[in-house]
Amino acid sequence: MAGTGNTQARRVVILKTGSTYPQIKDQFGDFDAWFTRGLSSQLQLTVVDVTRASPPGHPSDWQGIVITGSPAMVSNREPWSEQAAHWVRQAVEANVPLLGVCYGHQLLAHAMGGKVDYHPKGRETGTRQVRLFAAAQSDPLFSLLPQTFPAQLTHKQSVLELPPGAVLLGESDFEPHQAFRVGDNAWGVQFHPEFTAHIMKAYLEVQHPDLQAEGLDANGLMASVQPAENAARLLQLFSERILRHSET
Repeated sequence: MAGTGNTQARRVVILKTGSTYPQIKDQFGDFDAWFTRGLSSQLQLTVVDVTRASPPGHPSDWQGIVITGSPAMVSNREPWSEQAAHWVRQAVEANVPLLGVCYGHQLLAHAMGGKVDYHPKGRETGTRQVRLFAAAQSDPLFSLLPQTFPAQLTHKQSVLELPPGAVLLGESDFEPHQAFRVGDNAWGVQFHPEFTAHIMKAYLEVQHPDLQAEGLDANGLMASVQPAENAARLLQLFSERILRHSET
């Protein structure tokens, strides 16, 4: 449990869908620690590992929901993941502010009727430029970000088809579905707002042999890593959305 200790703090659950590489965890902590660092200290955060336990209560018991990345694959439809997808669908129906990141982004799309599978061109990793579409100009979160900004990325699976009615917000050269919104309060982002440049470099170090085997320029990817402050701002913007939504 993390938070301010204020009984009026907005209760937010982080659905943890897996763990990072052991060597990265030893150095930087795990996924939930990175989100805890990036979200507002005004939120009362609870972490639930949904690979080991059911999602907690009904989504409407919470004022906000964050779904982490994972080494798992949504297309495998593991029982814990399908159970989480059902819960996520209930969250969207209940209009609870929700942010899904990487696996969470794909899980949201799957839960709402989109298609998730391996990207036909393989892996995307490193610091890449995200470009926002015109629809982002009226989005509660993305309207506060620049039209183009760097972001940290690492994934093999993608949202191949958006859910019905989803609003596409951003793309990269490699990935056409970098960000989308479903309804008024549920967002999915393929990029990692919780990653620092140091974490991104640590991922590339671990992935180096696989990147070389896949014909990617591992050294070039490492050299091109840069800070991604605007992508990281998304966690604070989402926090502010929760705080405003809870007051209405």
